[in-house]
Amino acid sequence: MLAISLLAGCQTVPEDSQARSEGFRNLLNSVVRLDVREASFTNGMKQTIRGVGSGVILDQEGYILTNAHVVGPNVEEILVTLPNLERVSAEVVGWDHWTDLALVRMDTQDLERRGITFSHSAFGDSDQLFAGQTVYAVGTPNGLTRTVTKGIISNQNRYFAGSSQISGYETGYFNTWLQTDAAINPGNSGGPLVNSSGQVIGINTRSYLGSNNLSFAVPSRIALEVLPQLKAKGSVTRSYIGLKPAPLQDLENFFGIDANVGMLVDSVDPGSPAEEAGLRAGDIVLQMNGQPLDVRFPEQMPPVLHRISEYPLGKSLSFQVLRNGNELDFSVVTEKLESRVGERWAFEKWGISVEDVSRAFAREQQLKTDDGVLITGVLQAFPAEQSGISAGDIVLSINRKKVDSLTSLKDFYESYEASPEKVLFEVMRNHRLRFHVLEPR
Repeated sequence: MLAISLLAGCQTVPEDSQARSEGFRNLLNSVVRLDVREASFTNGMKQTIRGVGSGVILDQEGYILTNAHVVGPNVEEILVTLPNLERVSAEVVGWDHWTDLALVRMDTQDLERRGITFSHSAFGDSDQLFAGQTVYAVGTPNGLTRTVTKGIISNQNRYFAGSSQISGYETGYFNTWLQTDAAINPGNSGGPLVNSSGQVIGINTRSYLGSNNLSFAVPSRIALEVLPQLKAKGSVTRSYIGLKPAPLQDLENFFGIDANVGMLVDSVDPGSPAEEAGLRAGDIVLQMNGQPLDVRFPEQMPPVLHRISEYPLGKSLSFQVLRNGNELDFSVVTEKLESRVGERWAFEKWGISVEDVSRAFAREQQLKTDDGVLITGVLQAFPAEQSGISAGDIVLSINRKKVDSLTSLKDFYESYEASPEKVLFEVMRNHRLRFHVLEPR
């Protein structure tokens, strides 16, 4: 009798295990495939790019979280394939290249008309993860919908040296990443990394090509931070001062400081609030707003930049700095963080692709203002190329009328399309003015 009882007990599924299984099944029913058509303005013309990615449904309102590099800033069409294989259109609600996250929303009215229902997911706490914990990556690798791969958390606080980019846009400055050996391949991007209970603890983002399962995800903590702003206004507002940090590991003796004390200023952006306040490369920041800093290792840099980014716009940050053995105090007023990448477009009759000059780009290139439009590509044998215009030129005026933004260039182009004629371009190349006459094609 005892043996029978033991055998029956072995076949019983514990309640917590049942709950985990139910949570995981629900998660699987909230992961979708995204087919995306996007415009690209490069090489002097507009091109259409098609891609496949993944996403996870967040709620019954039809919001889907995915990667910013899956649905870029010039999306023309998004088709969502639900787990029941029904398809519905969607649109971008918010986009944040700094964290590589984007929010899209399905056409719920269309779903209601067709009587189609869907599930949604729940978040877990990425701060509670530990190395060796079992996780699962869910998505559409190489177009294979609803694929699940199993692995572990290899490192819960991975830092990437150098700046990463999404089509030229900056990313990864304000957070570290989850590293896992769960297989992530092209098409997995935007899908969830989940724990055994089916809770989303990350958004799958990247992997090292040619490596054996070195994969990375944005922690759920970061996703939960940016989601409210993406939903409310389509973007995330952050503060900027123009200070680039560096770790102090192995440099302490040269600066005469103890280990685990201070943050090295690696560089200061030209014309930035930090430069205007007097901060310099080589300074050691001991305190920020009265709080001691410890940036001995690379993984400690993103949290400091994150603190700066969350500080209110137009407010003063205080810095206590060690410079040549002397302690100095500085006050830096924050301003809005902007990308170095401006709005992109193509003027196909001229054969040029362009980009609005951003304030960050102007500072980087030490330009006096952010007026003008940057030439990013020139199409061979078209008027711009034949006139001598090159990629990297900055358009300042057309027919002696100032071009202060992409909008003003678009306005001129409309009249040009109506009656093409010769056009005088004034451009800046290597800080020198040049003039080019474009002949109608």
